[in-house]
Amino acid sequence: MWEQIRANRIKSVILVMAMGSILFAIGWLLGAAFMGNGIAGLVIALIIWLIMNLIAYFSGDSLLLSITKAKKIKHDDHPRLFNIVEEMKIASGLEYMPSIYIIDTPAMNAFAAGRDPKHASVAVTSGLLQRLNRDELQGVIAHEMAHIKNRDVLLMSLCSVLLGTIVILAWYASRIMIYGAIAGGGRSRRSSSGGGGQGQIIIFVVAIVLMIVAPLLAYLIYFAISRKREYLADASAAVYTRYPEGLASALEKLSKSTHKLETANKATASMFIINPLNRTKKKEAANLSSTHPPISERVRILRSMSGGASFLDYNSAYSAVHNGKNVVGAKSLSDVTPVSMRKAGVPIAMAGAIAAAGAKSTPKPTPEPTAKERARETSDMLWKHSKHRLVNCQCGTKLRIPPNYTHSNVKCPHCGTINTIPKS
Repeated sequence: MWEQIRANRIKSVILVMAMGSILFAIGWLLGAAFMGNGIAGLVIALIIWLIMNLIAYFSGDSLLLSITKAKKIKHDDHPRLFNIVEEMKIASGLEYMPSIYIIDTPAMNAFAAGRDPKHASVAVTSGLLQRLNRDELQGVIAHEMAHIKNRDVLLMSLCSVLLGTIVILAWYASRIMIYGAIAGGGRSRRSSSGGGGQGQIIIFVVAIVLMIVAPLLAYLIYFAISRKREYLADASAAVYTRYPEGLASALEKLSKSTHKLETANKATASMFIINPLNRTKKKEAANLSSTHPPISERVRILRSMSGGASFLDYNSAYSAVHNGKNVVGAKSLSDVTPVSMRKAGVPIAMAGAIAAAGAKSTPKPTPEPTAKERARETSDMLWKHSKHRLVNCQCGTKLRIPPNYTHSNVKCPHCGTINTIPKS
């Protein structure tokens, strides 16, 4: 897959440069219109662009995690989730284990962040943990690990910041122009009679047009980046899990969720596995304003992989849906991976070793927790993270002790047993 990663990097540089060019053009025209010096405006735009990109590179993941109110967890907080992330880390070939974060919300979603695999994070919502079974959760995590592997997370962070800069600059510039036109109308008419009046009018008109068109062009570039990489992440997830149906089923469940992720916004929407905004009971419209491909289309491709789980299988399914177009690079199409072991219930982390050893039997899979058990597991984790202590009474009742409770024991409201509270 390294050929595909290299191609993505080259395309990413071109796309980021294209968005940067739009910003520089706005800066030059604003400088020419307001300061009489296009170079000065260009330098200011360049400084803004460099500062924002440095922030995005070194602190973009921290900002995103902070905005979404994600909380970092440890292995003991949710062993099942850590086990799945570790499996997908091995399957994807990543050298470093990403940090794991939880967002306390009933919305179902997930995202990856970080400037490189060494500084990567994966965040999932509590709603996702409660409603997805192991295969489905594995598919979602594999999708996010693919974004890390393919270096998508850094690109999207940079483009998010650059897009925001372009939109903000255009918005403020348009307000300044409107105010200037109202306050200095007479002066503008007098200056237009002079030798340079015609040039000023042309620059003024072009600046207005560019400020209207530039954000639209930036959005179109940004959405094109998002959609392409979502398909590639789906393809990689199918390869990592050897089970495309897991991700397909998860996407279906996510599409039916009506909960909106309140901490998401337009700048961060593309980072998530599905668009977190405007969640309704109706299916999302497939249009140019969407940061993600239609979920129904992604599910259709995954379920049309002819029983295989390779890049070739995914590309063939994609090609059938998109009239012969390809989404996976030619060199990556040679990776053909059977699904026989995954269908037999073998964890992906063990599949390679078993195949190499020629084993005829497979280990017994871990029992799948029920929906009720998943809800309790997630709830306990969130209570622990809020500094509550958990006490298990002999009658089966689980007592949650708030952090400000100062007594050393507590009475069970159901059976009356006095339970000793463990020290935190």
